[in-house]
Amino acid sequence: MTYHSGSRTIQDRVGVRDLADHVGRAVGQGIRPVAAAFLELQPMLIVGAAAPDGGTRREGEAGPAGGGAVWASLLTGEPGFVRATGARQISVVGGLPAGDPLTAALAEPGTAVGTIALDPRTRRRMRLDGRVRPTPRGFAVEADQVFANCPKYLQQRQTYERVTGRTPGVPSRGTELTPSQREFVAAADTFFVATVHPHGADASHRGGNPGFVRVDTPRELSWPDYPGNSMFLTLGNLTADPRAGLLFLDWTSGSVLQLTGTARTEFAPDGERTVRFTLSEAVETPGASPLRWSAPAYSPANP
Repeated sequence: MTYHSGSRTIQDRVGVRDLADHVGRAVGQGIRPVAAAFLELQPMLIVGAAAPDGGTRREGEAGPAGGGAVWASLLTGEPGFVRATGARQISVVGGLPAGDPLTAALAEPGTAVGTIALDPRTRRRMRLDGRVRPTPRGFAVEADQVFANCPKYLQQRQTYERVTGRTPGVPSRGTELTPSQREFVAAADTFFVATVHPHGADASHRGGNPGFVRVDTPRELSWPDYPGNSMFLTLGNLTADPRAGLLFLDWTSGSVLQLTGTARTEFAPDGERTVRFTLSEAVETPGASPLRWSAPAYSPANP
């Protein structure tokens, strides 16, 4: 794997460049049979990308150059709705709920996207970053890089059921978190983060015991960056481009809270890292997922 300058900056600061090079050798462009079999069992997929420039801005509002706001979105379907359809391609049947901020991005050929398929039952996850191609039944992603992650900080949920009759509600938007949204975030044990860099996009997972995400103000969140695979793709992307999208999922009700804004990393003298996120816009969609998951067993790796 070839790292861009943002990831290299973080790797060198932490002193893990050699380890990152070793881990990076596991990253490829092809989808192995075991990965293809894993994908076909999944009922959900997270997608991260930048919305088309101006797609989420209000009149007169400035935004970062090189595209619009970055979001993370949730897609669900019967197992098999996402599957490998080539050595370097996945295809997704269906689309996003009405009003999702990334609807236009996924309809634009060549949009850079990051995807993550995460299975709480087995605590396995697979990431595939590439470019979108719309299809008659949904969209396909041609892979630039494909890799798996370890189960660290991933909470196990043994089972799920599809709730009959649950349909996405009308999205509500705001520029500050409401009291109920602040409670939702503060109680989360998992969220997903989308980031971008000059040559692509990425979607990743963050997990910990409830309370690991702090709501510092109605427009500011922070969380500790726990030790991971030493690649520093997310923090590296934020070094190159501060735009970020967060997705919080209520694993019981199916409600989804999507946040977009900017993020930066703070380094403490003792080596601890904290990511600080500033909110630009929040979108909450009741019942966005038809899935109801069982209660979690928290990862033994959680601090």
